[in-house]
Amino acid sequence: MTHAARTSPEGRPAPAALESVHQALRVLEVVNRHSGGVNLTQIARETKLPQLVLARAVEQLIRADLATPIGPDAYVAGHALLLSETDGGEGRGHLRETLAWVRDAVGAAVYVARYTDGEVAITQYADGPAAPAVEEWVDFRAAAHASAVGKALLTQLDHDDRRDHLSRHPLTPFTTHTLTSERVLFRQLDGRPPDTPLLDLQEYALGTVCAAVPITAGRNPECVALSIPVPDPGRLKQAAWILQSEAAAVLLALIVAGSARRTARRPQDTILSTSA
Repeated sequence: MTHAARTSPEGRPAPAALESVHQALRVLEVVNRHSGGVNLTQIARETKLPQLVLARAVEQLIRADLATPIGPDAYVAGHALLLSETDGGEGRGHLRETLAWVRDAVGAAVYVARYTDGEVAITQYADGPAAPAVEEWVDFRAAAHASAVGKALLTQLDHDDRRDHLSRHPLTPFTTHTLTSERVLFRQLDGRPPDTPLLDLQEYALGTVCAAVPITAGRNPECVALSIPVPDPGRLKQAAWILQSEAAAVLLALIVAGSARRTARRPQDTILSTSA
């Protein structure tokens, strides 16, 4: 699990979510080694994490059901971890539960996407009556330049790989807001402050705004995203902030589910393939 958490594009600093998960995994490795339980003092001794960082990592693990308190400052492996080690399907169920929780927290449909075999693929999503999924009126694979999901994946590629993608999927204008200049798009991707969500401000579809946060649980770029079916900048800003704060929880769930080892979606399969 640790290798997956450390993976990031060469030459790029690790996102905050990635660093947070790396710390949580260090704690999880210690907890998992001590089958009878381990106290906070021993965890601190073995991980050498600062007190506040350790407290945050433990809180993340408890929320993700990867660690369970058994007494004052003592913990054992949580239910989700035990299930994932015996049944991969249970790990994926935990991922769906996590996405459903994030959906309710942001008040919008949420998605996990991966860049695999040179294409954008939505691998999981969670929607609901009060949080409808975006209508895929144009194949997401052809709209990376116009979607928050696509931008969050493209920003993790080097310039050659980006150009290769755009040579196969030209910058088609879907609305009057769509970027159609490769130079402007690359400047937007490269000039983005670290750990700032990527946005789609009615670029894919009029009346819909989206935000996405880059995360990576394996060797392929991944992201977690949300869509809001009304062009409300204030609501998008608030939802994007919550999504950013919960990205580590999604990344942890992806790692537990073995996201990087799952078989990629075939081109003929539907894009929105797995709803929570």
